[in-house]
Amino acid sequence: MPKETEKRIRDPVSDFFYPEEWSGKCSSTEDLRLVTDGLAVLTSDGNILMRGFTTGSTAAAACKAAVLSLKKSGIDFVNIRTASGIRVDVKASGKSGTGRSAKYSGDYKDDITSGILFIAKATENREGTEFIAGEGIGRFSRDTPRYQKGTPAISNSSMKTILDAINEALYETDIPNVTVNLSIPKGEETGRKTLNPKVGVEGGISVLGSTGFVEPWDDHLSESVFDRIMCADGVVITTGRIGLRFSRMLFPDYETVLVGKYMERAISVAKGDIILCGLPALILKFIDPDILSGTPYLTVEEMTSDPEWKIRAEKSISRYIKGHNEVRVVIINRNGDIEIDSERFKTKGETGL
Repeated sequence: MPKETEKRIRDPVSDFFYPEEWSGKCSSTEDLRLVTDGLAVLTSDGNILMRGFTTGSTAAAACKAAVLSLKKSGIDFVNIRTASGIRVDVKASGKSGTGRSAKYSGDYKDDITSGILFIAKATENREGTEFIAGEGIGRFSRDTPRYQKGTPAISNSSMKTILDAINEALYETDIPNVTVNLSIPKGEETGRKTLNPKVGVEGGISVLGSTGFVEPWDDHLSESVFDRIMCADGVVITTGRIGLRFSRMLFPDYETVLVGKYMERAISVAKGDIILCGLPALILKFIDPDILSGTPYLTVEEMTSDPEWKIRAEKSISRYIKGHNEVRVVIINRNGDIEIDSERFKTKGETGL
């Protein structure tokens, strides 16, 4: 680790080292502890914003409480391992095999799923441990590159968090096997208010969470994010957690900043080299809002199942960089492999694609 970062506070979720100036403005030891534990983010004015827990973490907490309550009483919280590997205590209740947990969204006040209740019911069985996605959990209405029609809308990282929580509870209670049925009573109603209908998920909400945490600025990014961009000599702007992870590996000499859908503002305040790197969906829709026009696809992810998708994407990227020579666009897949790199257009003179 470079000497200049040894005394700086590290965010264990994003792996960002906060400038000493920021932590120096924070007078609360307890606030700084929340930051180092990953439960809060530090802003440039020395204040903190609390992270919340994703639907995946909330689901896992309800399931663990349900299994624990088969043998224990007085449960008011459970400890789970989030998708990012950080252990946290999540409020949950459990009684006679039924576990409940309400989604806590921290300082992200515009979260549509904030407060939504997850209910898990656990029963012992002799056949083997089984998890059932019940009422209120959305299901895919059509095949996608990653999920088949009828599959519950539960991300792989969230499913692992849920199953790990159930297995931990089995170990703690010495119960050999259980069946756990998870439901979200207001899931279908809430799901209609989300983007699920547009991406082909019906009947409920999605259970997601690549880190297990809800960032406090998903729809209203803290000014501290843009402060980081403005202070960087070279910056990688990315849209999600997968992009954040692999961008750091691909471009270790750059400051990597997660901005979600706020790419335009991030690019406008950046200085020096700018790399826009991440999965195709948000980036291609930002570069070319009409990229799906004339195709049979409803989402960019569906479009990437077409063998010819790169041709369409490269044409859109080529048009974009003609007017934004300062931006390098790098599209990766979920394994971190580079699918498209606009640097190739410049070095080969392919801007006329």
